[in-house]
Amino acid sequence: MNLDELKQILDLVRQHELSEFELEHEGFRIRVKKDGLNVVATALPIGSVAPAAPMPVAAPPVHAAPPATPASEPATGAEPAAEMELAVVKSPIVGTFYRAPEPGARPFAELGERVRKGQVLCIIEAMKLMNEIDSEYEGEVVNIYVENGQPVQYGERLFAIRTK
Repeated sequence: MNLDELKQILDLVRQHELSEFELEHEGFRIRVKKDGLNVVATALPIGSVAPAAPMPVAAPPVHAAPPATPASEPATGAEPAAEMELAVVKSPIVGTFYRAPEPGARPFAELGERVRKGQVLCIIEAMKLMNEIDSEYEGEVVNIYVENGQPVQYGERLFAIRTK
């Protein structure tokens, strides 16, 4: 099974809004399971045992971040932690994190900059697809957890945004 065939399968799962799909073909088995925004694929030779934690695969371009999660670490600033509310933007996919649309360009969001809801914060490249990650929050960027060009995992913290 090649990459184009795998992409066709993922497109069919999305197009027909299937929640689960399994296929055995030429000694190879693939299982795709969709849970909300996450698409998880497990590809194995027939007869092997499934891994304990399947790898998430790239979903179509994501324009929303997961719901707000209060950050456990205090941000730098003069405000007391009790008066500050932080929203953490996490990676919805596995890929490579980019702060700007191209090398040498101005980053989408800078530390200390105010961002608005729907504003692009970064790009995550997965399987040669550039996925824009938008902010679900309005506020000030108080922390950027990942360096430009670094790989990120699903659920990894990307930004902390002060929403108050």
